[in-house]
Amino acid sequence: MSLSLTDFSTQVRGSLIVSAQAPDGHPLRDTHTIARLAAAAEHGGSTAIRCGGYGGLADIRAVAAAVSVPVIGLTKEGDTGVYITPTVASAVAVAEAGAQVVAIDATQRPRQDGSSFAEQVRAVHEAGALAMADIATVSEATEAVAAGADIVSTTLAGYTEHRAATTGPDLELVREVRAAIGPEVFLIGEGRYHSPEAVSAGLEAGADAIIVGTAITDTAWVTARFVEAARAREGVDHD
Repeated sequence: MSLSLTDFSTQVRGSLIVSAQAPDGHPLRDTHTIARLAAAAEHGGSTAIRCGGYGGLADIRAVAAAVSVPVIGLTKEGDTGVYITPTVASAVAVAEAGAQVVAIDATQRPRQDGSSFAEQVRAVHEAGALAMADIATVSEATEAVAAGADIVSTTLAGYTEHRAATTGPDLELVREVRAAIGPEVFLIGEGRYHSPEAVSAGLEAGADAIIVGTAITDTAWVTARFVEAARAREGVDHD
């Protein structure tokens, strides 16, 4: 079912979006499990779900059937360079699988099929979906908007050679992108938002919504944080 940008913005603005994904070899790498994680996130108040990735179109279909909130879909093909929805064909397939929003790598690197980001955006729009640009730099954000992107997300900040990684979320990039694209373009903060405080900081920095994945849906990662806290007590004098 298609969704207008106005409706998406109204539903999602000022809120949390949960990313439900798990790579190959992870205990949660199961399409049914991903759909249950998405349903639980919706139950907790997530206004949209980002999914696909390693589980591809099967995950998108399952999540779209399990939730009533908008689905932001993507594929991950390969493991280097542009691998998030890297071709026109994959972008169209994501929309046809049930995603109202298609997330596409909008960095300055070459795509697997030789297409341009603008060509992918046109194909997504023709398929009746919105196009979200996953960017790493301010210039990528402005170029993506010029190419027709409906939504910009800082997903790839610190994951390409064009932007150094930050310990937590790249709040400065959120501020810089917001200043560059203006208040009209819907901006999402994503990447290393590992606490409720970080979510608040991202919204304060100028994001319209924040995507959180690992800190909510990766049970192994969350458990490891608690284990680290417990082990930190080893050797402490309790007298």
